[in-house]
Amino acid sequence: MEAFWLAVTQLGRDEVFIVVLALYTWLARPRGGRELGVAFALSYLVNSALKYGLNLPRPFTNDPSVASEAARGTAGGPGLPSGHAQLITTLWGGMAAQVGRTGLWIAALLLIALVAYSRLALHVHFPADVLVGLLLGAVFVGFAVRGYFPQGGALRWLVPLGLLAVAAFLPAGTPREYGVGLGLLAGFWAARPDFAPPRDWTGRLIVALVGLILVFAVYFGLSALPHSVKDLGVVRALRYGLLVLVATEGVPALLRRWLPRV
Repeated sequence: MEAFWLAVTQLGRDEVFIVVLALYTWLARPRGGRELGVAFALSYLVNSALKYGLNLPRPFTNDPSVASEAARGTAGGPGLPSGHAQLITTLWGGMAAQVGRTGLWIAALLLIALVAYSRLALHVHFPADVLVGLLLGAVFVGFAVRGYFPQGGALRWLVPLGLLAVAAFLPAGTPREYGVGLGLLAGFWAARPDFAPPRDWTGRLIVALVGLILVFAVYFGLSALPHSVKDLGVVRALRYGLLVLVATEGVPALLRRWLPRV
């Protein structure tokens, strides 16, 4: 069964989160996508701060034989709280709470349960790691639905600039997650997805395909920067902030025929 759980746990990868957030913003709820994105970035930052602040072990820390090499490859950093459990809950729970449809709630809860259990089945987290991750994710679902993230006037750019300034002063050796989280938060805070989703399936297909090609061209293009450059906290934050703005501002501007302004 390990191959199955390895496949399931991949749903908690950054690339999958990028796809889901982008498609939800373009095709379902543009403004809801911005609120969900801010909540997701905050969840990401809180998870990173707790994980590295507490610095608690994983099941295989003292005995690597507990988990296979492939399973250990899905585990980055210390144990508590589980990033997979927390972020999958924030993302899918946030979408289900915003949309409010029973079918989406059922799908979201099933997906959350599978990904959370995969961390236990692969022996890369203790039960407490997963439970705390689920609870924290539920808190940020509330932020995605009821959070107030104002960006009127100068706030639209002052907040992102402040976040990038924080990233610029991150000391050498700071875990990559801090730069990623700060960049995501800066990008989603500045984003103004003022467009309507496409109404026909042809438009949805065009937006999904072209949009994802553009987003991943930027994602992999920026990943090709030299390590000496891209590993700097502020550069990592700029990379992810730019990625968000390409998805929320650039793609709609290019595909205005299918994503008209409102």
